[in-house]
Amino acid sequence: MPVPRFPLTLWTPPRRLTLAALALAALLAVTAVVALATSRSDEPHPANDAAPSSRPSSPEPGGTEQVPPTSAGSASRPPRLSDPLAYARAATRMLWSYDTRTTSHARQLAVMRSWMSGETQYADWPSVAGQMPTPALWARMSDQDQRATATITEARYPSAFKQALEEDPSAITEAYIYAVTVTGKQTITWAGGGQGAEKRSVTLAVQCRPSQDCALVAIAPYVVQ
Repeated sequence: MPVPRFPLTLWTPPRRLTLAALALAALLAVTAVVALATSRSDEPHPANDAAPSSRPSSPEPGGTEQVPPTSAGSASRPPRLSDPLAYARAATRMLWSYDTRTTSHARQLAVMRSWMSGETQYADWPSVAGQMPTPALWARMSDQDQRATATITEARYPSAFKQALEEDPSAITEAYIYAVTVTGKQTITWAGGGQGAEKRSVTLAVQCRPSQDCALVAIAPYVVQ
C-alpha cells in the first residue's frame, strides 16, 4: 500500500499519556457530567415508560433501534432515537465519517453541532468540536480528496457507569445522561487510490430524556472501560 501523504490520525483525538493520575482524571471527566447533573435530583425513577432511558438500573448490552447508515461526506442530520446505545453508535459513525471533496469545514462543524443537546448547562461543545481539524488542515485534506467511512462494531455502557447506576438507579433521572463506549473501524481514502484503516474507540455522553429524542452531550478525553 502506498504511503499516504497525510497520516491516518489526521482526525483522531489527541493521544494522552497513560499515567495513573491522568487515567483517573479522564474517568472522572466522563462521569462528572452525570454526577453534577443528577446529584440534586430526588425525583423517583419512572416505572412505566418503555424507553431505554427510563430504565437505567438494567442497561442492555446493545442498541435496539435501527440506525441509519452514514457514508463519507453525507453530513447527516441526527436520527430520532430514544436508545442511548443506538444514538451513540449513530453519533460515532457521524464523527468518524467525512468527505472533504463535497463538504466544507464550516458545514461539517455545523452538522456536528446539530447533534448536540440543547441543554447548555450539560452540553460540552468544545469536547466535540475538538474532533475537527483546523480549517487549514481541512484544506490540505481536501487537496488530497480525503474522505472516511466508519464501521461500528460495539456500543456498551462502561463498567463504572453501570456500577453507578446499580448503586443509585434514581440518580440519573434529572438529566438522563448516559456514558457509552463505542468501538469500530475508520477507513480513510485519498487521491491516487490510497487507502488505510484503523480501529478506534471513543466514549460519549448521551442525553436521552423520556419521550424526547437523544442528543450528544460530550466526548470523553479517552476511552473508559
